[in-house]
Amino acid sequence: MSLDAHPTAVPVPDAISAYLARRGDAPQTTRVIPLTGDASDRRYFRLIEADGSTSVLALYAAPFTYDTLSFVNVADLLQQVPLPVPAIFDHADDLGLLRLQDLGDVTMQANLGAASPGEHAALYRQAVVFIELLQRRGRELASPNYTPYSLAFDIEKLTWELEFFVKHFIEGYRGVQVPSATREALREEWKSIVEELAAEPRVLCHRDYHSRNLMPNRGVLYIIDFQDARLGPDTYDLASLLRDSYVDFTEETIDELMAFFLALRGQGDARSDASAFRSYQADFRRRFDLMSLQRNLKALGTFGYQTTNRQNPVYIQYMPRTLRNVRRNLQRYPRFGRLRELLATFIDTLL
Repeated sequence: MSLDAHPTAVPVPDAISAYLARRGDAPQTTRVIPLTGDASDRRYFRLIEADGSTSVLALYAAPFTYDTLSFVNVADLLQQVPLPVPAIFDHADDLGLLRLQDLGDVTMQANLGAASPGEHAALYRQAVVFIELLQRRGRELASPNYTPYSLAFDIEKLTWELEFFVKHFIEGYRGVQVPSATREALREEWKSIVEELAAEPRVLCHRDYHSRNLMPNRGVLYIIDFQDARLGPDTYDLASLLRDSYVDFTEETIDELMAFFLALRGQGDARSDASAFRSYQADFRRRFDLMSLQRNLKALGTFGYQTTNRQNPVYIQYMPRTLRNVRRNLQRYPRFGRLRELLATFIDTLL
């Protein structure tokens, strides 16, 4: 969720009015400010109390049971890691409301223009530290009590995401009907990609780890939108972070942060066996690029869906960068020659 103040006035939902009345708050002493939400069906509002303190209300589309809510379950897991996540102050299950710690309005994406290059680099190194910690401690904390351990990026899920790209970006957003023969050819290409990704050893993944879901606040980098966490390849969160649809990185920066990640895992020391290190690093980069390709194609599907089905055009501006990321990986590996040819039939910028 990108918690920026909403540019236009929005009526306070009945659920929030009922929550405030239940607390005994008078309208003149408690302000409710709509915030820009994420790509989900949740809505967010800043609650400003009479004393000036603030919190954020997350309004779900329907009532929930707090003890079984994915956000609550995963928040508890991440606190055990430990990783910084927003505190949960209160909940109203029947109203579909969570009251959360207010982390402000500045995401890592927004922070890019405000921080110095050194400060921004430090934040990204911290974000990479979090990935390594999540993977390492995630193995130690594995338990059926936490929902992410019963979910995984398996063949079915990864394939569904690529079909989502075809349906909502190529056909939905670009308005092109994919012939049945081409669709079958694409499915053959998907099969090669997803079988390799699904066969990799699985680690705990945030699932949407990018600059809009990381928020620096008072010297602490917080992680948000983690409710869809699941098991997946060890390259998944790193690919989400470094092949971000919202931020440009130089290849040099990507190489540096990838080397930093491998060093954190104890696999980045070339002194003992330089040849083995280079081989490992090259293999990791290949797997990273494969994961990035799948991840960016899925992102394009999401952007297409938001634009056409949700009438939310804000994501159109992020499509060119994401397409550049896709083209870069298609061009880099000969194995993707056929896939590039198929996609370029509908997306000429991939040529």
